[in-house]
Amino acid sequence: MNQFNSNSKVLKEEFLQAIDEHQGIILKVCRMYCSDNSDAEDLYQDILLALWKAWPKFRRDAKISTWMYRVGLNQAISRLRNSKRNVPRESLNFVHDTIPANEQNRLDIQFDKELQTAIAALGRFDRALLMLYLDEKTYREIAEILGVSESNVGVKINRIKKQLKEKIKP
Repeated sequence: MNQFNSNSKVLKEEFLQAIDEHQGIILKVCRMYCSDNSDAEDLYQDILLALWKAWPKFRRDAKISTWMYRVGLNQAISRLRNSKRNVPRESLNFVHDTIPANEQNRLDIQFDKELQTAIAALGRFDRALLMLYLDEKTYREIAEILGVSESNVGVKINRIKKQLKEKIKP
């Protein structure tokens, strides 16, 4: 086996292992930005493809989860911007190209419909920030993923909480 094929195989194995360990991140992004299963599965595949294309350039100076959130959120937001255009899809032809049915990672099962509706009404950036906050990321991690200051993260989270409380009154 030549060096190129060996490196390619190692890259693929490392990538699949990272996906296995962190697929919940991709799923959370899909559930936060899609209203139905079909759209979520399309976005899941789009994110996987974007991650795969970027994998050889991943420097590993950041945590894999931080990098995956950044790529996933960028893909979701870009897809929303381009939703009116019909972009051809490519399949990775891996075992990991569909959304897993693991219920513990499913936002649509964890949160009731009223909260989902309130979250869906938030802006794209606020949804991303809320998702990371609910995933118990530190302000520093959220700031790194979203490219904002830590103090901005705190201010935004407080505003989001207030908005959600106003929308969901008992």
